[in-house]
Amino acid sequence: MAFSLQLQQILLSPTTKFCSQPKSITSPLISLKLPSIHPLAFAQNASVSNIDSTDVAAIDASAEEILLPPQLRRELMPNHVAVIMDGNRRWAKMRGFPVALGYEAGIRAVRNLIELCGNWGIRVLTLFAFSSDNWLRPKVEVDCLMGLFERALKEELENFARAGIRISIIGDSSKLPKSLQDLINKAVKTTKENSRLHVVVAVNYSGQHDVVQACQTIAQKVKDGIIEPKDINSFLIEQELQTNCIDFPYPDLLIRTSGELRLSNFLLWQLAYAELFFSHSHWPDFGEAEFLEALCSFQQRQRRYGRQSS
Repeated sequence: MAFSLQLQQILLSPTTKFCSQPKSITSPLISLKLPSIHPLAFAQNASVSNIDSTDVAAIDASAEEILLPPQLRRELMPNHVAVIMDGNRRWAKMRGFPVALGYEAGIRAVRNLIELCGNWGIRVLTLFAFSSDNWLRPKVEVDCLMGLFERALKEELENFARAGIRISIIGDSSKLPKSLQDLINKAVKTTKENSRLHVVVAVNYSGQHDVVQACQTIAQKVKDGIIEPKDINSFLIEQELQTNCIDFPYPDLLIRTSGELRLSNFLLWQLAYAELFFSHSHWPDFGEAEFLEALCSFQQRQRRYGRQSS
């Protein structure tokens, strides 16, 4: 069964009455085969990825047909898309709804984006769900967020496993509720062998702390005599970042919704060469049309990595 039909069947929940419908695409889909990974998209990730040329060939040979809108070119699709999901509260307040309903609507947008990434052959989707700075929000709102995250993960875990979706969490999960920590551990263990789409959720995450903890780990290795100071380089730091669980640890494309133009302490090292796309849509309104716009913008750019333009 095609992946799109699988996810439509098992991931999409009925539309809730408070959630506006994201714009949809009416263009027909075309069926394409997955070719070799584009060299520009692969270049940055190659240094730290566990995938070698043999694995890439195996991916190409075993790939099933995927569906792409005609506006997109398969060979220019990003391997890794990262998203700062902003605007849930503003979306709710604009409609006179409680903030909690904004987050509920945001969960539906997450389901929709996971389906689209699976349909269109994207390998990794990283979602900024909760910043380490978000603890400063009112306790009732934080408790609501934690409860929604736990409920959504519990409801979808079996579905993710059946659909071939792998779940990973980055961030300091030790501060999360114990029941949520247990569920996260179960989700990571249950889905660790899946390879169709890797969904990475950043919870209680700080990009600055990610770099700091990597440096602390390396400093301890120097102290223990495992490595010499002269051995420290960018590759060694990359191996100690929390994204070392990802085959493509560097996002090719970062999307931020709700019109904000900042990174907000998200994946600061990993985003060094990412293409940035800022959408004016609030997160609950970010649907297929908005994602297609971001991908089309990405495919029109030249990723030179310091080289001359062609």
